[in-house]
Amino acid sequence: MRRLVIGDVHSGKKAIPQLLQRAKVTQKDHLIFLGDYVDSWSEAFETVAYLIELQQTHNCLFIRGNHDELCYEWMLTGEENPQWLAHGGTATRDSYLKAGKENWGPHLNFYKNLRNNYLDKDQRLYLHAGFTNLKGIEYEYFDQLFYWDRTLWELARALNPKLKQTDKDFPKRLTHYKEIFIGHTPISKTGVAVPQQGGNVWNVDTGAAFKGSLTIMDVETKAFWQSDPVHLLYPNEKGRN
Repeated sequence: MRRLVIGDVHSGKKAIPQLLQRAKVTQKDHLIFLGDYVDSWSEAFETVAYLIELQQTHNCLFIRGNHDELCYEWMLTGEENPQWLAHGGTATRDSYLKAGKENWGPHLNFYKNLRNNYLDKDQRLYLHAGFTNLKGIEYEYFDQLFYWDRTLWELARALNPKLKQTDKDFPKRLTHYKEIFIGHTPISKTGVAVPQQGGNVWNVDTGAAFKGSLTIMDVETKAFWQSDPVHLLYPNEKGRN
């Protein structure tokens, strides 16, 4: 069994089957999606519907992203957050309204049951954004940080590459985990990018919401596969700029 982690999808449904084919995914593989399933391209409803069907045949785990939470709040309350609409939410809203509220039930359950984080048996941590508590995720004060925080990646990027996890100056909050896999902060918005590492943190958000590709990576070997640049799959759309 391979453990495969997938970066931010952002309604790019057409990219997912490309990834599964290129990575030769089987039902034995464990797929961990890092969140942000919606907000950018026009197929928000279709993307989540595809993922709901995928988990019927494959071993999938879905992490909560900040865009997913914003969409879920709108679906529950009908209140349109202006910042959400400005950052991809308009396309998501239009997709869900086109699908009809009578078809939202399974999607509401999907969003409700998303996980804030996942720790595997090898002490690898998966979450959308980050955490701030020096003692680790179980001591975090605010759950929202799991899908909103950017300081974890900022910290990881700033580390001296020669610094080892056993060194006394290695950031304490990173020492609790063998590796940490996140999305949330796109590595590039202007072109194709590959996953990046800082310390023991891997960022797998390769900009599918913008001009980049969607990425799937084997957490053991670090081999990765990518879709076509997602904007080419939606040639008549702007996505997020």
